[in-house]
Amino acid sequence: MVHFMKRHLISSSQPLAPPLSLVPATAAIFYTPSQFATETMTVITPSVPHAPFSAPPLPMSILRRLPFPSLTPRHRLPRRRFATLAAVRQDTTVWTPSPVSSIEIAAESLFHVSIDVSNSPDLVASHTLPGQYLQLRLPDVEKPSFLAIASPPSLAASTGAFEFLVKSVAGSTAELLCGLKKGDVVELTQAMGNGFNINKIDPPEDYPTVLIFATGSGISPIRSLIESGFGADKRSDVRLYFGARNLRRMAYQDRFKDWESSGVKVVPVLSQPDDGWAGESGYVQAAFAKAKQIYSPKGTGAVICGQRQMAEEVSSILVADGVSKEKILMNF
Repeated sequence: MVHFMKRHLISSSQPLAPPLSLVPATAAIFYTPSQFATETMTVITPSVPHAPFSAPPLPMSILRRLPFPSLTPRHRLPRRRFATLAAVRQDTTVWTPSPVSSIEIAAESLFHVSIDVSNSPDLVASHTLPGQYLQLRLPDVEKPSFLAIASPPSLAASTGAFEFLVKSVAGSTAELLCGLKKGDVVELTQAMGNGFNINKIDPPEDYPTVLIFATGSGISPIRSLIESGFGADKRSDVRLYFGARNLRRMAYQDRFKDWESSGVKVVPVLSQPDDGWAGESGYVQAAFAKAKQIYSPKGTGAVICGQRQMAEEVSSILVADGVSKEKILMNF
């Protein structure tokens, strides 16, 4: 390559080339062998000694093939495309400002939270099934919380309120939410999720047994289910196995009597009961495995919400006893 440049760019009778400071930048041009095979370039040696040398411009056919990585548009497209997609994704979430109606203690570390959505008909209309949830965020707090709606859909339609059972976890958005006061404004998305598809265990005469399982704050969407009405009074065996550490951690005890009157037998299960507790002890799955009493697996449905291990073990017990997996409902 060096020999080629000397032979074509500098005449043997010429003096040495001018200093680099006088040579235009385009004078030092290198070609690949493939380019030499397809291009013809004539170089005219300057006749004036020491005159600045200027190479002729490259043919356009070569310029088109020269790579310019920093200027190639395709190197920048992925970043622009990603930013555009991220913006679209962000813009699809609609946040509606809504004031807090009340915050009350429900149990140890658990709070009743009521949000006024009476001025947001779209929010109200989005809640159609028990078991649905939404996102809630606070001003100046980046991470939102996912909350199951505890109230039945009919409550929002009649009173304009969404109710939640919120567990206050240190350092979380939920903890900040539980510290708000009446009138403070939060932002909500519309209700989402498929909820509990009760149609799978209807009509009541075909599914006379419905077994319900909940632990901790997982009772929240179960409350929505029970108070929405799913024909419990038309079924012969509806049981709710509700697990908590102790009675101080068990929410909605004031609703148990109403739930029982609607046809749901409540079975509290305490993992660390206080002295004098005469009810079921241990874990929900163990209490159910001990009782079972499934008379007709084909006519049995189940609803589960709470700790993952509990949900998996209860599902395994039910399926092993002949209950169809499709009749075991969850809200996620």
